[in-house]
Amino acid sequence: MVRGTFQLMKSVNKSTVLNKIRQSGPISRAEIAKVTGITPPTVSSIVKELMDEKLVVESILGESQGGRKPTMLLLNRNDHYVIGVDAGSDSIKACVSDLVGTILVRSELPLQVHTAIDSFLAVLIQAIKLVIKEMGVEGSKIFGIGIAMHGVVDVAAGISLYSANSGLRNVHIKEVLENTFDLQVIVENNSRAMALGEYWFGDYGLLKSFAVVNIGRGVGSGIIEEGKLRYGAQEIAGEIGHMTISLDGEKCSCGNLGCFETFVTGDAIVRRAKKQISDAPDDLTGEKVYAFALTGHTAYQKVLEEIGVLIGIGIVNLIHSVNPEKIVLGGGVMKSHDFLMPSILATIQQRALTEKARKNTLITLSRVGDDATVLGAAALLLTKLF
Repeated sequence: MVRGTFQLMKSVNKSTVLNKIRQSGPISRAEIAKVTGITPPTVSSIVKELMDEKLVVESILGESQGGRKPTMLLLNRNDHYVIGVDAGSDSIKACVSDLVGTILVRSELPLQVHTAIDSFLAVLIQAIKLVIKEMGVEGSKIFGIGIAMHGVVDVAAGISLYSANSGLRNVHIKEVLENTFDLQVIVENNSRAMALGEYWFGDYGLLKSFAVVNIGRGVGSGIIEEGKLRYGAQEIAGEIGHMTISLDGEKCSCGNLGCFETFVTGDAIVRRAKKQISDAPDDLTGEKVYAFALTGHTAYQKVLEEIGVLIGIGIVNLIHSVNPEKIVLGGGVMKSHDFLMPSILATIQQRALTEKARKNTLITLSRVGDDATVLGAAALLLTKLF
């Protein structure tokens, strides 16, 4: 679909009907009218438009309520697609997804450390071309490309302003990709994209407020309220990795001292283990800390339990500042969840301000897993459609 041609949504009613089919399909026309309050003739007219646009298809017959069996409606998985890209600091992952988040093809290409802008863009374009070629679909069937980019992003302009991990600055991703592919491109911070992926495809039900915390090489979070990403006045809402935990702590990649992410990332786990365990190997990694813990090494288990307390403190700060209904934890560090989660939950119980906050804030692990970010990038386009 050529960029700038998102003309499918002619009314709020049309968006409402399409979204209800996405959330509840297979669903009948009568049921859509009942739950949305839109009149049955209007629903039928909108459904006809959606079927003509090949966004919706009829499915099996539903149960009769006294008359003939109703025809059920589903999203059309086979005629429209979106491209999602997780542009990390050491690799680029791309996928083609259908409208319900099923990944159909994918690619992954490595990035050199501290790569130049031209090299980064060349790998980004190649990763996208690979999935388009493998999928074998016409450009008219692709709604667009969503890019989840690490670091600070100017969403409106589609520019990656700065990434501490890769050192990239002022990368005009949207402009370059739209000129290359003639498709609409949306660029978003990777943690916010991850939150969107979890919210859309994690099957959490309807929530007014929802947060995802991504803990890996860095720490970021995305906050969703009333189904929409929250940005804040200066578009830095959710940057909990840069909350100050200690005034005299280690220097963070952002330049400040004692940021939350200096305590809980994979590198922070390794530093803590080497400081506390005299015979820790020189080539220790976060993955090896977890492996040693699994084999019964109590010193490594203790390190992870301590990290869990620190993560819990960060989550308590998030609860006190944002107060979401549910917090989802993801990222590479959370693969050690069996040692981390007991400490995280215990810390929240000890430190959360009120009994309601302690009892009613739901804390869970990512359901979408490693694909949350790339699917969240794809969902950037779907939010424009639905």
